[in-house]
Amino acid sequence: QVQLVESGGGSVQAGGSLRLSCAASGYTASRYCMGWFRQAPGKEREGVAAIYLGGGTTYYHTSVKGRFTISQDNAENTVTLQMNSLKPEDTAMYYCAADSFSCGLPGWARRYGAVSTEYNSWGQGTQVTVS
Repeated sequence: QVQLVESGGGSVQAGGSLRLSCAASGYTASRYCMGWFRQAPGKEREGVAAIYLGGGTTYYHTSVKGRFTISQDNAENTVTLQMNSLKPEDTAMYYCAADSFSCGLPGWARRYGAVSTEYNSWGQGTQVTVS
């Protein structure tokens, strides 16, 4: 199993930017498919972005396309979520996830990246507040 630690959350005004990081340690193969989810109070957890590091394919929720970017940091064990043009509706607890059961299947990012039950490992979350 892989261990995940998120960082980079905080409070920002609408239109601002934040960069979330997810540092992974543990079983290397389980880091190849990673995702970011968020959950606002009273709402279900939703997939924001996902990346298949084996090929670089990505998935983005419609609401964040063009504003958020998921990528692998220079350190191989870190995945970042660059969030620009933030809106109040982006306010939520953000979670990093890894160790997807379907990792490596064709079209993984599009088909499975936003499915929370696909992931076996989760970070503790980092709060993002946009006012």
